[in-house]
Amino acid sequence: MVNLILCGGSGTRLWPISRTLMPKQFIRLFDGQSLFQLTVKRNKQLCSKQLIVSNVEQYFLALDQLNEVGVTESHYLLEPIARNTAPAIALACMALNAEEIVLVTPSDHLIKNHEAYKHVAERAKKLAQQDFLVTFGITPAFAETGFGYIEADGENVKAFHEKPNLEAAEAYLKAGNYFWNSGMFCFKAGVFLEELHQHSPAIYDACKLAFEKKLTTNDSEFRIALEDMQAIPEDSIDYAVMEKSKKVKVVTAGDIEWNDVGSFDALYQEFPKDDDGNTLYKRYINVDSKNNLIVPSCRAIATVDIEDLIIVDTPDALLISKKGSSQKVKRVVAELKNRQTEIHNIHLTAHRPWGTYTVLEDTPGYKIKRIVVNPGKRLSLQKHFHRSEHWIVVSGTATVTVGEETRLVRPNESTYIKMGEVHRLINDGKIPIVLIEAQVGEYTGEDDIIRIEDEYNRI
Repeated sequence: MVNLILCGGSGTRLWPISRTLMPKQFIRLFDGQSLFQLTVKRNKQLCSKQLIVSNVEQYFLALDQLNEVGVTESHYLLEPIARNTAPAIALACMALNAEEIVLVTPSDHLIKNHEAYKHVAERAKKLAQQDFLVTFGITPAFAETGFGYIEADGENVKAFHEKPNLEAAEAYLKAGNYFWNSGMFCFKAGVFLEELHQHSPAIYDACKLAFEKKLTTNDSEFRIALEDMQAIPEDSIDYAVMEKSKKVKVVTAGDIEWNDVGSFDALYQEFPKDDDGNTLYKRYINVDSKNNLIVPSCRAIATVDIEDLIIVDTPDALLISKKGSSQKVKRVVAELKNRQTEIHNIHLTAHRPWGTYTVLEDTPGYKIKRIVVNPGKRLSLQKHFHRSEHWIVVSGTATVTVGEETRLVRPNESTYIKMGEVHRLINDGKIPIVLIEAQVGEYTGEDDIIRIEDEYNRI
């Protein structure tokens, strides 16, 4: 069985800890581990290999985190843009044998009862071997309006229902045969493709064409070209296949202790708490406050006479919300996008395939960064139209190309790259290079970059 792991979500409802370039599935929320790592560890007990669907930026996060949990061999489908779950799953299935059993799992869900999960997955596998498309239904613990529902008669699916209003959700809960739609599936790769071809032929045909033109750099990954991905109609697996197919079964998973961690209210349920119901944090000072979610960065946080609040602190953004209202956080993200800021997209410390950078100062006219380039890594050969750069090496030895000249820059030495000049930095050494970069110009946005050569295949 193959574990098809979907990594495409951006986790906007967990802003500001979740950003587009560091979404919730890669944030180390649980004992130093990410939801992605927990997903891989949980399913590698059931599956012989992983096929990970990701974009290019998340690909390198996935590689690093897989190495940490001892997984050195995985396969990747890299998408230039997201087209929802139906195309992602279709493209992945086209890379597999038609008889291969596929266990589709999001990368950002928490499941704590692994033994119960194993039994549920084994039942789903047996049904998939009989050519059924299997979905996983979660027994609802309360009347949730943020999930879709599956109406079932035993293992038969009677209907799929959209996210309900509260009255309908309460009726579903009372009826006893309605289940939360978990977004997990199990089926043969070929059976899914046959059903997609029958019920959503436009998606199937566009995916088939894109797959035939795929770009491969090695045996473990393939990429879809941007223009081919853009030609694929965007749709979810539920709309494209599951709601139309006559081959759907549901396995109920009420005791696997599932949480989609889709909001801060959901996250609050999973963190340990003090006697007053506040989440634990060593530098938190509580004065007559109760039932608060505190997500800190590094500062001390004190609360006085408050209850039922969500307080999320990061170095560049602070979120304060009432508990029960955290679904509205995505409206904050929408407003940030309207204001054309980068704060919804990236943290002050950003992870790149070659290392990290941290923004130390960002003021109109200049920006200062601390950059770390890992051993054996290199920046792309690039240029900028709107800024000049000064590089000062703090530690390590950098091989720097500016224009036609290449030279070594050692600690306490610097180099200058004028606006429009082609440049690159390489770490040929055995220790990380740490440097301070000062950007000077009328515009210092991250999109002012023209990559001439890039071994990571970024645009």
